Amino acid sequence: MALPIFASDALSSVAYAPQELLMILLTGGLAFLAFSPWIAAAVVVLLIVVVISYRQLIKAYPSGGGDYEVARTNLGEVPGVVVASALLVDYVLTVAVSVSSGVDNIISAIPVLAPGRVELAVGFVILIIVVNLRGVREASLLFAIPTYVFVGSVAVMIVVGLAQTALGNPPVASSAEFAVQAEDLTQAAVILLVLRAFSSGCSALTGVEAVANGVPAFRKPKVRNAQTTLALMGTIAVLLFAGLTALALISGVHYAENPCNLIGFDCESMVQPSLMAQVASATFGMGSIPFFIIQAATAAVLLLAANTAFNGFPLLGAVLARDGYAPKALNTRGDRLVFSNGMIILGIAAIGVIVLYQANLTTLIQLYIIGVFVSFSLGQIGMVRHWRKILRETTRTEARRDAAAAAERRATIKGLIINSIGASLTVFVLVIVTITKFTHGAYLVFIAIPILATLMIGVNRYYRDVEHEIEMDDGEHFGASGDIALILVNRLQKPVAKAIDYALAAKHDKTVALHVAVTKQEAEALQKQWEEHRMPIPLIIIESPFRTYAGPVAEFIKQYREKHGSTVVTVYLPQYIVGHWWESLLHNRRAGRIGQQLMLIHGVTIALVPWLLDSSELIYGRRSRPVPGQERAGRPFEAVPEGAPPVERSSLERPDEI
Repeated sequence: MALPIFASDALSSVAYAPQELLMILLTGGLAFLAFSPWIAAAVVVLLIVVVISYRQLIKAYPSGGGDYEVARTNLGEVPGVVVASALLVDYVLTVAVSVSSGVDNIISAIPVLAPGRVELAVGFVILIIVVNLRGVREASLLFAIPTYVFVGSVAVMIVVGLAQTALGNPPVASSAEFAVQAEDLTQAAVILLVLRAFSSGCSALTGVEAVANGVPAFRKPKVRNAQTTLALMGTIAVLLFAGLTALALISGVHYAENPCNLIGFDCESMVQPSLMAQVASATFGMGSIPFFIIQAATAAVLLLAANTAFNGFPLLGAVLARDGYAPKALNTRGDRLVFSNGMIILGIAAIGVIVLYQANLTTLIQLYIIGVFVSFSLGQIGMVRHWRKILRETTRTEARRDAAAAAERRATIKGLIINSIGASLTVFVLVIVTITKFTHGAYLVFIAIPILATLMIGVNRYYRDVEHEIEMDDGEHFGASGDIALILVNRLQKPVAKAIDYALAAKHDKTVALHVAVTKQEAEALQKQWEEHRMPIPLIIIESPFRTYAGPVAEFIKQYREKHGSTVVTVYLPQYIVGHWWESLLHNRRAGRIGQQLMLIHGVTIALVPWLLDSSELIYGRRSRPVPGQERAGRPFEAVPEGAPPVERSSLERPDEI
């Protein structure tokens, strides 16, 4: 079960890596395809080295932090956030590339869907978001079936195609008859073209780090099971990549970056099939059942690879939030116990990238591989630092005396050698990828990663400063002189009565109602109602000639404190609770705005008193409740008790008479 869960991204990349490799070479003409076996061999060697290197990482860091944990622990804060930024960018591009490639293979089987390429891609991303927000078991058999069908069907296709070739009847691709309009290249351009083809082929390495990030999810023994899964993934990926590349060359697949460069191909009315579709049709026949099985399995596993990013991105976001490098909201689980905020952010970012690049796989690939090798390189360099640190702690003298120490030292030296080779190769490839892809759009990734890293460090500094600011110390003192409750009143209605009841139940030293008079007529009408209903607390009316609310209230509080000292003020604000989204647009939400402004005044506490409108039963399953105290008193409003002070009218000039 671990293989389809963690390896779908890496295995699915073989669906587009050979295609991109051959496509770049074909830019220089058909003769350049002679370089493809050597370039494919270099990619295979690199893949093997990276897999072996990550087996060492799993052993050293089984906690599941992956490259981020390795870089942050061994190289420091800045490399750690750079790796995290690269991984976040990589996850976004994983969704965009995988979905775009999946749609590409669907269109290759059903060309009539070509005009809706972008809409299909966006629709699949939205579907994946919804499915993940609903909560999905990672170990579900539903996730295993597409991966194994893909691996099995492609393996069968490779075996059948090679068998046909051995019997003297090699498969022939539909594009084999088309010549290519090549570009004139200088000697330097030839070298760059070969290196660019190699960097595009390196997209087969994407997703290798997923197993290292998911070690905690394995059953015991976790490290051994994770290493075994990684080895299986690497072996299958190597065989599929090499087999597909060989079969594409044998069948004569000609896949051009610009289909109009294929001489004889009608690029206006026809859709250029993907490499996978061309090889499948050459091997089994266009429109055959095996052809549709391979195309369906390829599209499914690519969409599953996109879903893998919806597991990795939110988890990394939660780790960064716990470390203080991302907003705390990313560490919040939804009602389905998933990190829903991270999933939504990933989905929106991926949709933006897909729409911006029109789900063009070739263009997206140019952005994709940079973030992968940034994390690879820093992770491997961090592992080299890790092994060197252990070697310094274990002296040769101790190793001679203790057999266990000697074995540990040998294992450390082995790990150092492996990761040193891995670091050297990945850094070398990162340089190649940067040089060959920078002007083809990769510069955007080099802009995005530093910006994200800077934002992460800024967020961390902000949380650090806030923590220092609110830290408890012995200089804090408790106890304030005086306590007054202010109930803000616009009109005399049930929500106001409920707020008054709450304030009276809290037994403040003083409780008064406060009305900000915008017009004289409203103030007089409210005063008349107040006297008619014999309200149990005094009403204070303050004028607001500029039709503002929070300002006059703040001035009232200031003058009251000048007279009575540092009084604690509690402001009660009635607020409607509605059940329909459109009802929020029909209410002015003045209470919330006033509360936001009054909270800036030291010593003021805001108490929002909810009044549930009948529509709120859609949320809470019940209708509005009676005013607190109404049932106990048997009447709508609390009567004025004997001996209570008379109702009075005050103004801003008389706050001392309260």
